[in-house]
Amino acid sequence: MAGVVITFYSYKGGVGRSFTLANIAVLLARWGHRVLCVDWDLEAPGLREYFRPKLDGDPEGGVVDLVADFRAGTVRPNRHIIPVRLDNVPGALDFLPAGGDGPAYPGQVQGIDWEGLYDEDFGEYLERCREAWTSDYDYVLLDSRTGISDVGSICTAHLPDRLVVLYTANMQSVRGAVDVAHRANVARNALPYDRPQLPVLPVLSRFDTREEYDRSESWREICLKETRSLFDSWLDQDVPPEVIARHLTLPYVSYWTFGEQLPVLLEKSPGADQIGFALETVAAVIAHSCDRTELLAENRDAYVAAVRTRTQNFAYDIQVSMPRSNLEVSRDLVAELENLGIRVGRSLSGDRSWLGRAETDARHLCLVIDGKASRWQLAEVELFLHRTLGQDRRLIPVLTEGTDSRELSGYLGNLRHLRLGPASGPAKVARSLADEIGAGRALVDTGQADLVSLLRQAEHARLRPELWDLVGEFASELPAAVGAGDNVRAQELGADLAVLLRPRRDDTVAVPPPREVRKALAWARQVLDVRVTGS
Repeated sequence: MAGVVITFYSYKGGVGRSFTLANIAVLLARWGHRVLCVDWDLEAPGLREYFRPKLDGDPEGGVVDLVADFRAGTVRPNRHIIPVRLDNVPGALDFLPAGGDGPAYPGQVQGIDWEGLYDEDFGEYLERCREAWTSDYDYVLLDSRTGISDVGSICTAHLPDRLVVLYTANMQSVRGAVDVAHRANVARNALPYDRPQLPVLPVLSRFDTREEYDRSESWREICLKETRSLFDSWLDQDVPPEVIARHLTLPYVSYWTFGEQLPVLLEKSPGADQIGFALETVAAVIAHSCDRTELLAENRDAYVAAVRTRTQNFAYDIQVSMPRSNLEVSRDLVAELENLGIRVGRSLSGDRSWLGRAETDARHLCLVIDGKASRWQLAEVELFLHRTLGQDRRLIPVLTEGTDSRELSGYLGNLRHLRLGPASGPAKVARSLADEIGAGRALVDTGQADLVSLLRQAEHARLRPELWDLVGEFASELPAAVGAGDNVRAQELGADLAVLLRPRRDDTVAVPPPREVRKALAWARQVLDVRVTGS
Protein backbone atom coordinates (compact mmCIF):
# COMPACT_ATOMS: atom_id res chain seq x y z
CA MET A 1 0.00 0.00 0.00
CA ALA A 2 1.36 3.44 -0.94
CA GLY A 3 2.63 5.68 1.83
CA VAL A 4 1.12 8.97 2.95
CA VAL A 5 2.60 12.44 2.49
CA ILE A 6 1.92 14.82 5.38
CA THR A 7 2.98 18.46 5.42
CA PHE A 8 3.63 20.32 8.68
CA TYR A 9 2.91 24.00 8.14
CA SER A 10 2.72 27.18 10.22
CA TYR A 11 1.85 30.67 9.03
CA LYS A 12 4.19 32.27 11.57
CA GLY A 13 7.52 31.08 12.91
CA GLY A 14 8.23 30.16 16.50
CA VAL A 15 5.36 27.70 16.91
CA GLY A 16 7.48 24.54 17.23
CA ARG A 17 6.70 23.12 13.80
CA SER A 18 10.04 21.38 13.20
CA PHE A 19 10.12 20.25 16.84
CA THR A 20 6.70 18.64 16.46
CA LEU A 21 7.52 16.99 13.14
CA ALA A 22 10.81 15.52 14.38
CA ASN A 23 9.27 14.05 17.53
CA ILE A 24 6.26 12.62 15.71
CA ALA A 25 8.61 11.04 13.17
CA VAL A 26 10.43 9.26 16.00
CA LEU A 27 7.13 8.02 17.46
CA LEU A 28 5.91 6.66 14.13
CA ALA A 29 9.22 4.84 13.64
CA ARG A 30 8.95 3.48 17.21
CA TRP A 31 5.51 2.12 16.30
CA GLY A 32 7.01 0.13 13.45
CA HIS A 33 6.58 2.45 10.47
CA ARG A 34 9.04 3.49 7.77
CA VAL A 35 9.31 7.27 7.94
CA LEU A 36 11.03 9.86 5.74
CA CYS A 37 11.43 13.47 6.93
CA VAL A 38 12.00 16.10 4.22
CA ASP A 39 13.24 19.59 5.13
CA TRP A 40 11.49 21.83 2.60
CA ASP A 41 12.03 25.00 4.63
CA LEU A 42 14.81 25.91 2.23
CA GLU A 43 15.42 29.48 3.37
CA ALA A 44 15.69 28.60 7.06
CA PRO A 45 16.39 24.85 7.31
CA GLY A 46 16.50 23.62 10.88
CA LEU A 47 15.18 20.08 10.92
CA ARG A 48 18.69 18.64 10.64
CA GLU A 49 19.59 20.02 14.09
CA TYR A 50 17.07 17.65 15.72
CA PHE A 51 18.64 14.67 13.98
CA ARG A 52 22.30 15.74 13.79
CA PRO A 53 23.43 13.69 16.85
CA LYS A 54 21.85 10.64 15.22
CA LEU A 55 23.41 11.10 11.77
CA ASP A 56 26.60 9.40 10.59
CA GLY A 57 27.87 12.56 8.92
CA ASP A 58 26.99 16.03 7.68
CA PRO A 59 24.50 16.33 4.78
CA GLU A 60 26.10 16.68 1.35
CA GLY A 61 22.93 17.55 -0.58
CA GLY A 62 19.17 17.56 -0.36
CA VAL A 63 15.97 19.04 -1.73
CA VAL A 64 17.71 21.80 -3.70
CA ASP A 65 19.57 19.12 -5.66
CA LEU A 66 16.26 17.84 -7.02
CA VAL A 67 16.26 20.92 -9.23
CA ALA A 68 19.73 20.11 -10.57
CA ASP A 69 18.64 16.52 -11.26
CA PHE A 70 15.55 17.80 -13.06
CA ARG A 71 17.65 20.02 -15.30
CA ALA A 72 19.99 17.09 -15.98
CA GLY A 73 17.05 14.89 -16.94
CA THR A 74 17.59 12.40 -14.11
CA VAL A 75 15.22 11.26 -11.39
CA ARG A 76 17.16 10.52 -8.19
CA PRO A 77 14.83 11.48 -5.31
CA ASN A 78 16.63 9.20 -2.83
CA ARG A 79 20.18 10.30 -3.66
CA HIS A 80 20.75 12.44 -0.57
CA ILE A 81 18.57 10.57 1.92
CA ILE A 82 20.49 9.65 5.08
CA PRO A 83 19.45 7.30 7.91
CA VAL A 84 18.71 8.54 11.41
CA ARG A 85 20.16 6.07 13.89
CA LEU A 86 17.62 5.14 16.56
CA ASP A 87 18.14 2.35 19.09
CA ASN A 88 15.64 -0.50 19.55
CA VAL A 89 13.11 0.88 17.06
CA PRO A 90 11.16 -1.63 14.93
CA GLY A 91 10.57 0.88 12.13
CA ALA A 92 12.99 3.11 10.22
CA LEU A 93 13.60 6.87 10.12
CA ASP A 94 15.38 8.56 7.22
CA PHE A 95 16.08 12.22 6.51
CA LEU A 96 16.31 14.28 3.31
CA PRO A 97 17.92 17.64 4.22
CA ALA A 98 17.23 20.94 2.50
CA GLY A 99 20.76 20.81 1.08
CA GLY A 100 24.40 20.39 1.92
CA ASP A 101 26.20 22.21 4.72
CA GLY A 102 28.70 23.88 2.36
CA PRO A 103 28.97 27.58 1.38
CA ALA A 104 27.31 26.96 -2.00
CA TYR A 105 23.89 26.29 -0.46
CA PRO A 106 22.57 29.89 -0.17
CA GLY A 107 23.32 30.51 -3.84
CA GLN A 108 21.53 27.32 -4.83
CA VAL A 109 18.36 28.42 -3.02
CA GLN A 110 18.42 31.98 -4.34
CA GLY A 111 18.89 30.75 -7.90
CA ILE A 112 15.68 28.70 -7.99
CA ASP A 113 12.69 30.12 -9.88
CA TRP A 114 9.92 27.79 -8.76
CA GLU A 115 7.23 29.35 -10.96
CA GLY A 116 9.49 29.04 -13.99
CA LEU A 117 10.26 25.44 -13.13
CA TYR A 118 6.57 24.58 -13.15
CA ASP A 119 6.31 26.11 -16.63
CA GLU A 120 8.98 23.55 -17.63
CA ASP A 121 6.93 20.61 -16.28
CA PHE A 122 8.70 20.41 -12.91
CA GLY A 123 5.34 19.42 -11.40
CA GLU A 124 5.41 16.10 -13.25
CA TYR A 125 8.97 15.56 -12.06
CA LEU A 126 7.84 16.06 -8.45
CA GLU A 127 5.08 13.52 -9.03
CA ARG A 128 7.72 10.94 -9.89
CA CYS A 129 9.67 11.84 -6.76
CA ARG A 130 6.51 11.55 -4.72
CA GLU A 131 5.77 8.11 -6.16
CA ALA A 132 9.27 6.93 -5.28
CA TRP A 133 9.03 8.18 -1.70
CA THR A 134 5.56 6.76 -1.05
CA SER A 135 6.59 3.37 -2.43
CA ASP A 136 9.52 3.20 0.01
CA TYR A 137 7.95 4.77 3.12
CA ASP A 138 4.73 4.56 5.11
CA TYR A 139 4.92 8.25 6.05
CA VAL A 140 6.67 11.12 4.28
CA LEU A 141 6.71 14.17 6.57
CA LEU A 142 7.41 17.53 4.90
CA ASP A 143 8.63 20.51 6.93
CA SER A 144 7.28 23.52 5.01
CA ARG A 145 8.45 27.09 5.26
CA THR A 146 6.18 29.67 6.88
CA GLY A 147 4.00 32.28 5.19
CA ILE A 148 2.64 32.24 1.63
CA SER A 149 5.16 31.30 -1.07
CA ASP A 150 5.76 29.13 -4.12
CA VAL A 151 7.58 26.58 -1.95
CA GLY A 152 4.72 26.68 0.52
CA SER A 153 2.26 25.89 -2.26
CA ILE A 154 4.30 22.85 -3.29
CA CYS A 155 4.17 21.56 0.29
CA THR A 156 0.58 22.51 1.13
CA ALA A 157 -1.24 21.86 -2.17
CA HIS A 158 0.73 19.72 -4.61
CA LEU A 159 2.49 17.03 -2.57
CA PRO A 160 0.53 16.21 0.61
CA ASP A 161 -2.28 13.80 1.36
CA ARG A 162 -2.85 15.54 4.70
CA LEU A 163 -1.92 18.85 6.21
CA VAL A 164 -0.97 19.53 9.85
CA VAL A 165 -1.20 23.25 10.62
CA LEU A 166 0.41 24.47 13.83
CA TYR A 167 -0.54 27.80 15.34
CA THR A 168 -0.26 29.68 18.61
CA ALA A 169 -2.91 31.61 20.52
CA ASN A 170 -2.80 34.87 18.59
CA MET A 171 -4.98 36.03 15.72
CA GLN A 172 -2.18 36.39 13.14
CA SER A 173 -1.05 32.82 13.69
CA VAL A 174 -4.43 31.10 13.75
CA ARG A 175 -6.12 33.07 10.97
CA GLY A 176 -3.06 32.81 8.73
CA ALA A 177 -2.94 29.04 9.20
CA VAL A 178 -6.65 28.62 8.48
CA ASP A 179 -6.44 30.85 5.41
CA VAL A 180 -3.56 28.83 3.93
CA ALA A 181 -5.41 25.57 4.64
CA HIS A 182 -8.41 26.80 2.66
CA ARG A 183 -6.16 28.10 -0.12
CA ALA A 184 -4.50 24.70 -0.35
CA ASN A 185 -7.77 22.93 -1.12
CA VAL A 186 -8.67 25.53 -3.74
CA ALA A 187 -5.25 25.12 -5.35
CA ARG A 188 -5.58 21.32 -5.38
CA ASN A 189 -8.73 21.56 -7.49
CA ALA A 190 -6.68 23.23 -10.21
CA LEU A 191 -3.97 20.56 -10.25
CA PRO A 192 -3.86 18.14 -13.20
CA TYR A 193 -3.57 15.21 -10.76
CA ASP A 194 -6.13 13.13 -8.90
CA ARG A 195 -6.19 14.63 -5.42
CA PRO A 196 -9.09 14.24 -2.98
CA GLN A 197 -9.99 16.95 -0.49
CA LEU A 198 -7.10 17.65 1.87
CA PRO A 199 -7.85 16.74 5.51
CA VAL A 200 -6.40 19.46 7.75
CA LEU A 201 -5.33 18.78 11.33
CA PRO A 202 -5.21 22.00 13.39
CA VAL A 203 -2.73 21.79 16.29
CA LEU A 204 -2.63 24.51 18.96
CA SER A 205 1.03 24.71 19.96
CA ARG A 206 2.99 26.09 22.90
CA PHE A 207 -0.21 26.69 24.84
CA ASP A 208 0.34 27.58 28.49
CA THR A 209 -2.53 26.70 30.83
CA ARG A 210 -0.53 26.86 34.05
CA GLU A 211 -0.59 30.65 34.22
CA GLU A 212 -3.69 32.79 33.67
CA TYR A 213 -6.05 29.79 33.47
CA ASP A 214 -9.19 31.83 32.79
CA ARG A 215 -7.49 33.72 30.00
CA SER A 216 -6.16 30.50 28.46
CA GLU A 217 -9.66 29.01 28.41
CA SER A 218 -10.95 32.15 26.71
CA TRP A 219 -8.28 31.86 24.03
CA ARG A 220 -9.02 28.17 23.63
CA GLU A 221 -12.58 29.12 22.66
CA ILE A 222 -11.32 31.78 20.24
CA CYS A 223 -8.99 29.32 18.56
CA LEU A 224 -11.72 26.70 18.25
CA LYS A 225 -14.08 29.23 16.66
CA GLU A 226 -11.44 30.15 14.07
CA THR A 227 -10.44 26.55 13.24
CA ARG A 228 -13.82 24.79 13.54
CA SER A 229 -14.27 24.52 9.75
CA LEU A 230 -11.06 22.50 9.47
CA PHE A 231 -12.60 19.60 11.39
CA ASP A 232 -15.49 19.14 8.95
CA SER A 233 -13.77 16.86 6.44
CA TRP A 234 -12.45 14.24 8.89
CA LEU A 235 -13.97 14.44 12.37
CA ASP A 236 -16.71 11.94 13.24
CA GLN A 237 -20.05 13.71 13.17
CA ASP A 238 -20.93 12.58 16.70
CA VAL A 239 -17.70 13.92 18.23
CA PRO A 240 -17.69 17.58 19.38
CA PRO A 241 -14.76 19.53 17.86
CA GLU A 242 -14.00 21.10 21.24
CA VAL A 243 -13.18 17.65 22.65
CA ILE A 244 -10.71 16.78 19.90
CA ALA A 245 -9.26 20.30 19.89
CA ARG A 246 -8.10 19.74 23.48
CA HIS A 247 -6.38 16.54 22.40
CA LEU A 248 -4.69 18.45 19.57
CA THR A 249 -2.99 20.88 21.94
CA LEU A 250 0.74 20.88 22.65
CA PRO A 251 1.53 22.43 26.03
CA TYR A 252 4.23 25.01 26.61
CA VAL A 253 7.08 23.41 28.58
CA SER A 254 9.97 25.81 29.01
CA TYR A 255 12.55 23.01 29.45
CA TRP A 256 12.06 21.84 25.86
CA THR A 257 12.42 25.33 24.35
CA PHE A 258 16.20 25.32 24.81
CA GLY A 259 18.00 23.83 21.83
CA GLU A 260 16.70 21.21 19.42
CA GLN A 261 15.52 18.28 21.53
CA LEU A 262 13.58 15.04 21.13
CA PRO A 263 11.66 14.53 24.39
CA VAL A 264 9.94 11.40 23.07
CA LEU A 265 13.31 9.63 23.30
CA LEU A 266 13.42 10.35 27.03
CA GLU A 267 9.73 10.23 27.97
CA LYS A 268 9.02 6.58 27.11
CA SER A 269 5.78 6.41 29.16
CA PRO A 270 4.85 10.09 29.60
CA GLY A 271 2.23 11.30 32.03
CA ALA A 272 -0.60 13.62 31.04
CA ASP A 273 1.39 16.69 32.14
CA GLN A 274 4.38 15.91 29.91
CA ILE A 275 4.80 17.07 26.33
CA GLY A 276 5.48 13.53 25.13
CA PHE A 277 1.90 12.66 26.09
CA ALA A 278 0.47 15.34 23.78
CA LEU A 279 2.89 14.44 20.98
CA GLU A 280 1.80 10.80 21.22
CA THR A 281 -1.82 11.86 20.83
CA VAL A 282 -1.15 13.90 17.67
CA ALA A 283 1.00 11.09 16.27
CA ALA A 284 -1.80 8.62 16.95
CA VAL A 285 -4.32 10.76 15.03
CA ILE A 286 -1.89 10.73 12.10
CA ALA A 287 -1.36 6.97 12.39
CA HIS A 288 -5.15 6.44 12.53
CA SER A 289 -5.48 8.49 9.30
CA CYS A 290 -7.54 11.08 11.21
CA ASP A 291 -10.05 8.30 11.85
CA ARG A 292 -11.75 6.58 14.82
CA THR A 293 -12.07 9.91 16.60
CA GLU A 294 -15.00 8.59 18.61
CA LEU A 295 -12.52 6.28 20.36
CA LEU A 296 -10.14 9.19 21.00
CA ALA A 297 -12.99 11.15 22.59
CA GLU A 298 -13.90 8.17 24.79
CA ASN A 299 -10.48 6.83 25.78
CA ARG A 300 -7.29 8.56 24.73
CA ASP A 301 -5.00 5.85 26.13
CA ALA A 302 -6.78 3.11 24.19
CA TYR A 303 -6.64 5.25 21.05
CA VAL A 304 -2.86 5.55 21.30
CA ALA A 305 -2.46 1.90 22.29
CA ALA A 306 -4.42 0.84 19.20
CA VAL A 307 -1.75 2.21 16.84
CA ARG A 308 1.05 0.75 18.92
CA THR A 309 -0.43 -2.76 18.80
CA ARG A 310 -0.83 -2.78 15.00
CA THR A 311 2.88 -3.47 14.74
CA GLN A 312 3.43 -4.75 18.28
CA ASN A 313 4.99 -8.18 18.53
CA PHE A 314 3.26 -9.86 21.45
CA ALA A 315 5.28 -12.33 23.47
CA TYR A 316 2.18 -14.54 23.78
CA ASP A 317 -0.88 -15.25 21.67
CA ILE A 318 -3.05 -15.59 24.76
CA GLN A 319 -2.77 -15.04 28.51
CA VAL A 320 -4.49 -17.66 30.68
CA SER A 321 -5.63 -16.34 34.06
CA MET A 322 -5.65 -19.25 36.50
CA PRO A 323 -7.61 -19.36 39.78
CA ARG A 324 -5.81 -20.87 42.77
CA SER A 325 -8.88 -23.02 43.51
CA ASN A 326 -8.42 -25.11 40.34
CA LEU A 327 -4.81 -24.94 39.16
CA GLU A 328 -4.69 -28.49 37.79
CA VAL A 329 -7.32 -28.03 35.09
CA SER A 330 -5.85 -24.62 34.15
CA ARG A 331 -2.40 -26.14 33.71
CA ASP A 332 -3.87 -28.92 31.58
CA LEU A 333 -5.55 -26.30 29.38
CA VAL A 334 -2.27 -24.41 29.00
CA ALA A 335 -0.47 -27.62 28.04
CA GLU A 336 -3.07 -28.43 25.37
CA LEU A 337 -2.84 -24.90 23.93
CA GLU A 338 0.94 -25.22 23.72
CA ASN A 339 0.53 -28.58 21.97
CA LEU A 340 -1.40 -26.68 19.28
CA GLY A 341 1.57 -24.36 18.78
CA ILE A 342 -0.03 -21.41 20.61
CA ARG A 343 2.23 -19.19 22.70
CA VAL A 344 0.68 -19.04 26.17
CA GLY A 345 1.35 -16.68 29.05
CA ARG A 346 0.17 -17.40 32.58
CA SER A 347 -1.15 -15.21 35.37
CA LEU A 348 -2.15 -16.41 38.81
CA SER A 349 -4.71 -14.76 41.06
CA GLY A 350 -2.75 -12.50 43.37
CA ASP A 351 0.07 -11.92 40.85
CA ARG A 352 0.63 -8.18 41.39
CA SER A 353 3.43 -8.03 38.83
CA TRP A 354 0.99 -8.71 35.97
CA LEU A 355 -1.39 -5.98 37.08
CA GLY A 356 1.39 -3.42 37.33
CA ARG A 357 2.69 -3.70 33.79
CA ALA A 358 2.27 -0.69 31.53
CA GLU A 359 1.46 -2.99 28.60
CA THR A 360 0.20 -6.55 28.31
CA ASP A 361 2.45 -9.26 26.88
CA ALA A 362 -0.42 -11.20 25.25
CA ARG A 363 -2.82 -10.31 22.46
CA HIS A 364 -5.82 -12.10 24.03
CA LEU A 365 -6.94 -12.91 27.57
CA CYS A 366 -8.60 -16.14 28.75
CA LEU A 367 -10.12 -16.28 32.24
CA VAL A 368 -10.54 -19.73 33.77
CA ILE A 369 -13.41 -19.07 36.19
CA ASP A 370 -14.04 -21.53 38.99
CA GLY A 371 -17.33 -20.72 40.72
CA LYS A 372 -16.88 -16.96 40.40
CA ALA A 373 -14.25 -14.61 39.09
CA SER A 374 -11.74 -13.69 41.75
CA ARG A 375 -11.14 -10.03 42.56
CA TRP A 376 -7.77 -10.36 40.86
CA GLN A 377 -9.40 -11.61 37.70
CA LEU A 378 -11.87 -8.74 37.78
CA ALA A 379 -8.92 -6.36 38.03
CA GLU A 380 -7.30 -8.13 35.07
CA VAL A 381 -10.49 -7.67 33.06
CA GLU A 382 -10.70 -3.98 33.90
CA LEU A 383 -7.09 -3.35 32.89
CA PHE A 384 -7.40 -5.43 29.72
CA LEU A 385 -10.50 -3.58 28.57
CA HIS A 386 -8.96 -0.19 29.36
CA ARG A 387 -5.81 -0.99 27.40
CA THR A 388 -7.49 -2.66 24.43
CA LEU A 389 -10.66 -0.66 23.80
CA GLY A 390 -11.17 -0.36 20.07
CA GLN A 391 -8.71 -3.15 19.19
CA ASP A 392 -9.46 -6.61 17.87
CA ARG A 393 -8.26 -8.40 21.00
CA ARG A 394 -10.45 -11.00 22.63
CA LEU A 395 -11.50 -11.64 26.23
CA ILE A 396 -12.76 -15.24 26.57
CA PRO A 397 -14.13 -16.79 29.78
CA VAL A 398 -13.70 -20.55 30.29
CA LEU A 399 -16.02 -21.88 33.00
CA THR A 400 -15.23 -24.94 35.09
CA GLU A 401 -17.82 -27.62 35.70
CA GLY A 402 -20.50 -26.36 38.08
CA THR A 403 -19.85 -22.66 37.45
CA ASP A 404 -23.15 -20.87 36.76
CA SER A 405 -22.77 -18.29 33.97
CA ARG A 406 -25.80 -16.43 35.35
CA GLU A 407 -23.83 -15.65 38.50
CA LEU A 408 -21.02 -13.88 36.64
CA SER A 409 -20.80 -10.19 37.34
CA GLY A 410 -21.62 -7.43 34.87
CA TYR A 411 -19.60 -7.50 31.67
CA LEU A 412 -18.42 -11.11 32.02
CA GLY A 413 -21.98 -12.41 32.11
CA ASN A 414 -22.65 -11.01 28.65
CA LEU A 415 -19.60 -12.61 26.98
CA ARG A 416 -19.72 -15.79 24.95
CA HIS A 417 -17.99 -18.43 27.08
CA LEU A 418 -16.51 -21.91 26.76
CA ARG A 419 -17.08 -24.64 29.35
CA LEU A 420 -14.89 -27.38 30.80
CA GLY A 421 -16.67 -30.61 31.69
CA PRO A 422 -16.90 -34.37 31.12
CA ALA A 423 -17.81 -33.90 27.44
CA SER A 424 -15.40 -31.02 26.83
CA GLY A 425 -12.04 -31.55 28.47
CA PRO A 426 -8.96 -29.30 28.21
CA ALA A 427 -8.04 -30.62 24.74
CA LYS A 428 -11.42 -29.78 23.22
CA VAL A 429 -11.61 -26.38 24.91
CA ALA A 430 -8.07 -25.61 23.73
CA ARG A 431 -9.12 -26.29 20.12
CA SER A 432 -12.14 -24.03 20.57
CA LEU A 433 -9.93 -21.28 21.99
CA ALA A 434 -7.61 -21.64 18.99
CA ASP A 435 -10.60 -21.13 16.70
CA GLU A 436 -11.78 -18.13 18.72
CA ILE A 437 -8.47 -16.27 18.41
CA GLY A 438 -7.82 -17.39 14.83
CA ALA A 439 -4.54 -19.12 15.67
CA GLY A 440 -2.89 -20.69 12.65
CA ARG A 441 -5.36 -19.35 10.09
CA ALA A 442 -3.83 -18.21 6.82
CA LEU A 443 -5.26 -15.24 4.98
CA VAL A 444 -5.61 -15.17 1.24
CA ASP A 445 -3.96 -12.19 -0.45
CA THR A 446 -6.79 -10.41 -2.22
CA GLY A 447 -5.31 -6.96 -2.44
CA GLN A 448 -7.41 -5.94 0.55
CA ALA A 449 -4.83 -3.44 1.79
CA ASP A 450 -5.53 -1.40 -1.35
CA LEU A 451 -9.26 -1.64 -0.67
CA VAL A 452 -8.73 -0.36 2.87
CA SER A 453 -6.85 2.64 1.47
CA LEU A 454 -9.65 3.25 -1.01
CA LEU A 455 -12.29 3.16 1.73
CA ARG A 456 -10.28 5.65 3.81
CA GLN A 457 -10.13 7.93 0.79
CA ALA A 458 -13.89 7.65 0.35
CA GLU A 459 -14.54 8.65 3.96
CA HIS A 460 -12.81 11.98 3.35
CA ALA A 461 -14.04 12.65 -0.18
CA ARG A 462 -16.66 15.12 -1.42
CA LEU A 463 -19.05 13.99 -4.16
CA ARG A 464 -22.38 14.89 -5.66
CA PRO A 465 -25.25 13.51 -3.52
CA GLU A 466 -26.40 11.01 -6.17
CA LEU A 467 -22.92 9.48 -6.33
CA TRP A 468 -22.89 8.85 -2.59
CA ASP A 469 -25.86 6.48 -3.02
CA LEU A 470 -23.74 4.30 -5.32
CA VAL A 471 -20.74 4.47 -2.98
CA GLY A 472 -22.96 3.28 -0.13
CA GLU A 473 -24.21 0.32 -2.18
CA PHE A 474 -20.70 -0.78 -3.16
CA ALA A 475 -19.38 -0.37 0.40
CA SER A 476 -22.26 -2.43 1.78
CA GLU A 477 -21.46 -5.29 -0.62
CA LEU A 478 -17.73 -5.42 0.14
CA PRO A 479 -17.82 -7.20 3.56
CA ALA A 480 -19.98 -10.01 2.16
CA ALA A 481 -17.72 -10.46 -0.87
CA VAL A 482 -14.59 -10.54 1.28
CA GLY A 483 -16.17 -12.84 3.85
CA ALA A 484 -17.21 -15.28 1.11
CA GLY A 485 -13.71 -15.26 -0.35
CA ASP A 486 -15.03 -13.82 -3.63
CA ASN A 487 -11.87 -11.93 -4.50
CA VAL A 488 -12.99 -11.17 -8.04
CA ARG A 489 -16.17 -9.46 -6.86
CA ALA A 490 -14.27 -7.57 -4.13
CA GLN A 491 -11.85 -6.18 -6.69
CA GLU A 492 -14.70 -5.29 -9.05
CA LEU A 493 -16.36 -3.31 -6.26
CA GLY A 494 -13.04 -1.62 -5.49
CA ALA A 495 -12.62 -0.63 -9.14
CA ASP A 496 -16.14 0.83 -9.20
CA LEU A 497 -15.40 2.82 -6.05
CA ALA A 498 -12.18 4.17 -7.55
CA VAL A 499 -14.09 5.45 -10.59
CA LEU A 500 -16.67 7.19 -8.42
CA LEU A 501 -13.98 8.87 -6.30
CA ARG A 502 -12.14 10.48 -9.20
CA PRO A 503 -12.14 14.30 -8.80
CA ARG A 504 -14.51 16.13 -11.12
CA ARG A 505 -14.08 19.76 -11.96
CA ASP A 506 -17.84 20.33 -12.23
CA ASP A 507 -18.56 19.14 -8.68
CA THR A 508 -19.89 22.51 -7.52
CA VAL A 509 -22.43 20.81 -5.23
CA ALA A 510 -20.05 18.20 -3.84
CA VAL A 511 -20.72 17.22 -0.21
CA PRO A 512 -19.11 14.93 2.38
CA PRO A 513 -20.53 11.40 2.76
CA PRO A 514 -23.95 11.20 4.44
CA ARG A 515 -24.13 9.53 7.83
CA GLU A 516 -25.41 6.17 6.53
CA VAL A 517 -22.72 6.00 3.87
CA ARG A 518 -20.04 6.85 6.46
CA LYS A 519 -21.28 3.93 8.56
CA ALA A 520 -21.16 1.56 5.57
CA LEU A 521 -17.64 2.70 4.68
CA ALA A 522 -16.44 2.40 8.28
CA TRP A 523 -17.89 -1.10 8.66
CA ALA A 524 -16.39 -2.30 5.37
CA ARG A 525 -12.99 -0.88 6.34
CA GLN A 526 -13.17 -2.48 9.79
CA VAL A 527 -13.84 -5.91 8.23
CA LEU A 528 -10.98 -5.52 5.77
CA ASP A 529 -8.63 -4.06 8.40
CA VAL A 530 -9.00 -7.21 10.50
CA ARG A 531 -8.23 -9.47 7.54
CA VAL A 532 -5.26 -7.39 6.41
CA THR A 533 -3.60 -7.26 9.85
CA GLY A 534 -4.47 -10.84 10.71
CA SER A 535 -5.80 -9.64 14.08
